[in-house]
Amino acid sequence: MQRPGVKFLSASEPACSSSKGPAQSGILTDREVVSLFLHFTVNPKPRVEFIDRPRCCLRGKECSISRFQQVESRWGYSGTSDRIRFSVNKRIFIVGFGLYGSIHGPTDYQVNIQIIHTDSNTILGQNDTGFSCDGSSNTFRVMFKEPVEILPTVSYTACATLKGPDSHYGTKGLRKVIHESPTTGVKTCFTFCYAAGNNNGTSVEDGQIPEIIFYT
Repeated sequence: MQRPGVKFLSASEPACSSSKGPAQSGILTDREVVSLFLHFTVNPKPRVEFIDRPRCCLRGKECSISRFQQVESRWGYSGTSDRIRFSVNKRIFIVGFGLYGSIHGPTDYQVNIQIIHTDSNTILGQNDTGFSCDGSSNTFRVMFKEPVEILPTVSYTACATLKGPDSHYGTKGLRKVIHESPTTGVKTCFTFCYAAGNNNGTSVEDGQIPEIIFYT
């Protein structure tokens, strides 16, 4: 786990420069100092106890797209995941989904959300969480713990496994949804496809996972 105030060197930055900062700050133990110096000066690099991936810094305004044009009642859940495949024309970071809630009034749901790299079936992001709804046909935000990077023209699968009573669901779904930035005019185009297999009935035309929340 990264500690506050610790600066990590880039691959091109001399290891000796860190001696003016964290190495003499007392933040790191002697063992951690040695481990980091070895990581930046020898090959093959030994593993370190800190995250060595660049951290994602989201800037700009949160965006969302809706893929349905109408809302209907009674979508059931029996442990099967609602799934829909999608691709995007540009790099974005997905931070959550908008999901439909109960038709029976205020209710709590348990939910697992995932984004899966379709071709490799690798889970890129997930969260076991819950949400409360008020019985309306509105969507309710369910967020990932960390932003999930989405690359252009790559197929991904959005997945939500809900535990709770029958909910609203979307109909008259769109195969392509375009979000245009009101400030820059940049267009982000989502293309949706049917996710074969056990998908609880969700498709391009009908089902759950009506909204995707993201940053460009």
